[in-house]
Amino acid sequence: MADVRVTYDRTADAAYVYLADPQARATASAAMYPCDPVQVGGMINLDFDEQGRLIGVEVLGASAKLPTYLLESAERLDAEGAS
Repeated sequence: MADVRVTYDRTADAAYVYLADPQARATASAAMYPCDPVQVGGMINLDFDEQGRLIGVEVLGASAKLPTYLLESAERLDAEGAS
């Protein structure tokens, strides 16, 4: 099973799920496509690389959209997680 890196900022209630190969050099997002916030009940953005591959998913309002276990195990980016 592949490991997926997830970061979470509780203050912003925003999470990012990285899908790019962690062994590869950093892949920059070449295009971002927002999902319809009305249909998904929040803002979810899909990031793609220059070859059109999905490399990450940004989830705003993450506490309402992602499982608690995922957020609890995520790398924390807010001040609370840094302490």
